[in-house]
Amino acid sequence: MRGALLPAVPPPSLSEAGASLGLMPWSDPLIVPRHSAPTLERTRLAKARGGWTTENAPGDRLPAERSAPDRDDSGHVRTDTGPERAVLAALFPRKDPRLELAEPLKELALLAKTAGVQVVGERILQKRDRPDPATCIYKGTVELLEAELEAVDADMVIFDNELSPRQRRNLEKRLSRKVIDRTELILDIFASHARTPQSRRQVEVAQLIYALPRLRKMWSHLDPGVGLRGPGEKQLEIDKRLVQGRIQDLKEELAEFRLRKEREVSTRKQAYTVALVGYTNAGKSTLMNRLTQADVFVADKLFATLDTRTRVWEVGRNRRVLLSDTVGFISHLPHRLVESFHATLEEVVTADLLIHVVDASDPQPLQQVAAVREVLTQIGASEKEELVVLNKVDQAEAEFLPFLERRLGRTVRVSALTGEGAEGLREIVNDYASRNEVDLTLWLNVREGRALAFLESEFEIQEKELVEERIRFQVRCPERLIGTLKSRLDDPAHLEIEGELPSREVWEE
Repeated sequence: MRGALLPAVPPPSLSEAGASLGLMPWSDPLIVPRHSAPTLERTRLAKARGGWTTENAPGDRLPAERSAPDRDDSGHVRTDTGPERAVLAALFPRKDPRLELAEPLKELALLAKTAGVQVVGERILQKRDRPDPATCIYKGTVELLEAELEAVDADMVIFDNELSPRQRRNLEKRLSRKVIDRTELILDIFASHARTPQSRRQVEVAQLIYALPRLRKMWSHLDPGVGLRGPGEKQLEIDKRLVQGRIQDLKEELAEFRLRKEREVSTRKQAYTVALVGYTNAGKSTLMNRLTQADVFVADKLFATLDTRTRVWEVGRNRRVLLSDTVGFISHLPHRLVESFHATLEEVVTADLLIHVVDASDPQPLQQVAAVREVLTQIGASEKEELVVLNKVDQAEAEFLPFLERRLGRTVRVSALTGEGAEGLREIVNDYASRNEVDLTLWLNVREGRALAFLESEFEIQEKELVEERIRFQVRCPERLIGTLKSRLDDPAHLEIEGELPSREVWEE
């Protein structure tokens, strides 16, 4: 009935309100991304209450005749006929190196596929050094995009650029389609892949910061209650205040996570630490499994790993290092996402050695290396010792590998899939780990059981001889282990050291 009132329902909770922004309640076991959250969520709510009326039908996001898509168990958007269909578009500067590629938007297409979206139609590209302030692409290209959307019956447009709220609003109004940009797509993927409480909060903070300048009557169903609305305060101002409060709460929780991570990392000072870094889908997790049999989740998709995994890797006789697999990087990675994931990247900041994994089969490996090093600079890890691993050499062009080796300095060729080069990589890391070691002669009383067990398991023993009630060890070890050995003694007088002693600071550590 036209003009009919909706039946009264209880007001939604704060988590339900957050869902209307495209955000997931942090307590959910699985984070579900929402692309066009405000209208889609209100559509579902209105349908449950009896449908839209002429008074409550929204006109700010999707046209009324387009139905709201459902989502599958993985959190990806689905329509009655399958996944959402999208046309890709981008504005490139005239000298952008991606324009020389056969598929300039290949990476965006992979991101869309990872998010569960079907890419259809022709790619819409425009070469301009400056975007149109109103629509990013210019008028003629907008018309071309509109015609392509109609021709392939697409549901949405995905831009490889980051759109301003104004540009997005104008494009949606002109195209009568949902419009999302590269940043929102990446946030969506991160949200669907986040599993731990820490990664969920990290993603939610990034999403809220992204959504804050784009709020438009999203939480109009919330009543702030008596004493919460300021004098003359508009609904949009209330929405922003609620979002800012949630951001602050999440940042405080993440600060606790970071302190906990720093304490966890600090307990590993006696071990040599190595972190795998690299572009997303370069094969870091596959290499981790090859080197340590860690059984880390591996998938041929972008951002399959969001949480750091650390395993022991034996690189030599009585020489073990801690190897960490970290989140993959990507070009134009949203800065807010880097900030949110700083605690997760703590393993990179504190590592003794970075193994930079490069996909040697990719057509643009040097651009990927540059993108990774840009993020390393952002997090303060650009001065770390770096070893470049050319991965997927079994799929790369053989004549291209020498060129990469000349450009990237010291490298090692590896195929994480077949195991080629893994032994050579182990030997190189063993050499790195042994550089800060010293040769010592240790005399230890046989009664020191704890110290003896630690020495036998952690030191590289070259000679061993029992002399009355003491054992003489000729060892090679990292300086940092001397202090740990001393802490295991019942009587400090039972240990005697011959040779070049480490610094007093290391001894007392």
